[in-house]
Amino acid sequence: MFYRIAQKFLFQTQAETAHNLAMTGIRVTGNTPLACFYSQNVPYAPVEFMGITFPNPVGLAAGMDKDGEAIDGFAAMGFGHLEVGTVTPRPQPGNDKPRAFRLKPVRGIINRMGFNNKGVDNLVANIKASNPGDCVIGVNIGKNKDTPLEQGKDDYLICMDKVYEVAGYIAVNISSPNTPGLRQLQYGEMLDDLLSSLKNRQQQLAEKHGKYVPVALKIAPDLTDEELAEVCGSLLRNKLDGVIATNTTLSREGVEHLPEHQQAGGLSGAPLTARSTEIIRKLHQHLGDQMPILGVGGIESAATAMEKLDAGAKMVQIYTGFIYEGPQLIKAITEAFIKRK
Repeated sequence: MFYRIAQKFLFQTQAETAHNLAMTGIRVTGNTPLACFYSQNVPYAPVEFMGITFPNPVGLAAGMDKDGEAIDGFAAMGFGHLEVGTVTPRPQPGNDKPRAFRLKPVRGIINRMGFNNKGVDNLVANIKASNPGDCVIGVNIGKNKDTPLEQGKDDYLICMDKVYEVAGYIAVNISSPNTPGLRQLQYGEMLDDLLSSLKNRQQQLAEKHGKYVPVALKIAPDLTDEELAEVCGSLLRNKLDGVIATNTTLSREGVEHLPEHQQAGGLSGAPLTARSTEIIRKLHQHLGDQMPILGVGGIESAATAMEKLDAGAKMVQIYTGFIYEGPQLIKAITEAFIKRK
């Protein structure tokens, strides 16, 4: 009930303004009695994924808490994991505003945020200061906009070096449509070079810190079948620990009738559901049980979450569905997951 009241107010404001207000509220109440307005007891439903035991299969997707400022509040909602970021080596403001747009009739969002964040050092400090309990903290890493693509690998390695100590797992974001040229890293020699470099660094850091932190690749929903097959080959060759499918889409299929469809950026939410699930199904056909899949994209109900699991995902993440449905979606998916077993 509280979320519906808050949502009604927030939906009267511009999308990014509403996001910032909500984040401030969750951040300042996360460790106070006021967290009772959104905290809930989600059933324990452990999932083994990339060698980690997650308390339940529902995570918060990257992009909501870019700087890890509200970890305790989100953990109180009952998430099994939070993926903070995308974070870059240096702070950057992101793209010009406005850069986020609701598509209410189809329960979607278009954003072109552009990796706005306060930098990796700030994120690490926030994670160290948090107390998320058994909620796993994943860190999503990217490259700065002004870093040439040929040197992009260095940005990912810098971020990996700095977050390794505090991350439960690391997600490599090369699939955002809002950083010019970034998606080129998904192809051919550039992808192999990036993944092999990350894998080598992971092994070095595991020895240095005395712990193994899994690394997953986040891919786009706009890959062709041939491109997807090549990505799977590279994932297996370089022995990554997992794959996250999918990021937002550049497609406007199903939203052409809305004026917002002309806005540049990545589309998320219900219009992405079917395409994301199809990518997961094809990934599973290529990877089988050799590599686990984390499903994200258009999950707005327990039923759409189960579709991702039926397609081959082991766990799920929510973002746009969380904005439209609120924290109760976490509990609904977890309860459906328990019944599914």
